[in-house]
Amino acid sequence: MADRKNLLQEFKEFILRGNIVDLAVAVVVGVAFNAVIQALVKDIITPIVAAIFGKHDFSALQFEIHRSKFLYGDFINAVIAFLSIAAAVFFFVVKPVNILMSGPRTQTEGVSEAKMCPECLSSIPRGARRCAFCTSAVPA
Repeated sequence: MADRKNLLQEFKEFILRGNIVDLAVAVVVGVAFNAVIQALVKDIITPIVAAIFGKHDFSALQFEIHRSKFLYGDFINAVIAFLSIAAAVFFFVVKPVNILMSGPRTQTEGVSEAKMCPECLSSIPRGARRCAFCTSAVPA
């Protein structure tokens, strides 16, 4: 019985880890985002493209060779959906994050918190006067 309780406790800790919960939220949001993009493609983009090229339903496009049907219309719909999702992710996620990450930098960024010991080449704190590894005196 103790093993079972321990196993359930371990499972509870596993499920409640931050990265598992974050992943679950990301999957749910991704599925919802996919539904929005699919609707955008089906209800707005496909009719615009169809108005230009004269076809209202790409999924019906097909050709046949030796009684084998090739449904290239579904492929066209999938390509349009993929490009729409990629564009939405790029413009609404990647670009804003890149802009936020390239914002103003603090003065301490780029300045190393460590220096090298001239005797043993160990990494030591910048303000140290002696190396913790070889105990040699380090110039300031």
